[in-house]
Amino acid sequence: MKKTLAKLWYKAFGWTFKIEAHVLKDCEHSVMVAAPHTSNWDFPFAIFGFWLMGINVKFFIKDNYTKPFLIGSIFRWLGALGVDRSKRNNLVEHCVALLKNQKKLTVAVPAEGTRGKVDKWRLGFYQIALQANVPVTMAYMDYKKKEAGVARVYHLTGDFEKDMQVFEDFYRNISGKNPENYNPKIF
Repeated sequence: MKKTLAKLWYKAFGWTFKIEAHVLKDCEHSVMVAAPHTSNWDFPFAIFGFWLMGINVKFFIKDNYTKPFLIGSIFRWLGALGVDRSKRNNLVEHCVALLKNQKKLTVAVPAEGTRGKVDKWRLGFYQIALQANVPVTMAYMDYKKKEAGVARVYHLTGDFEKDMQVFEDFYRNISGKNPENYNPKIF
């Protein structure tokens, strides 16, 4: 049922979703970087993309979406992990533990941390993947091409600058809904 709804969503908006079988297999246990993140529209396209892939995904969202009973239940059912941004949370440690305790789990991280323009990405995704010893999958939504998907799986080398250059090169030419809010310069 979820896949059917997701296909209808993408078709109704004239979008395509791309992922190859070998990439999908590696997505099943990874940290997924989602970029660019410049609009609230990113959320439904991402959720329906997860449904098309059929993978167990958890994602960060402001905790005020996960607290109310009805709405919170829906967001948690979708995979939301509520984050209180007014406090320092141990999100890296929490996600590392989740990934180590489950055989098939993807943690999706909007590396910019917000829909507004930022000077550089937040790098929790890197620490989570490194500490959990899982690959990073590169998810994207290109509004210019009307295409979303997961294009690549990357196994971190531990050489921070080399690894970040791979991400920067990949995301450089992908257009967010509000391109003026996206800074492809990661570090």
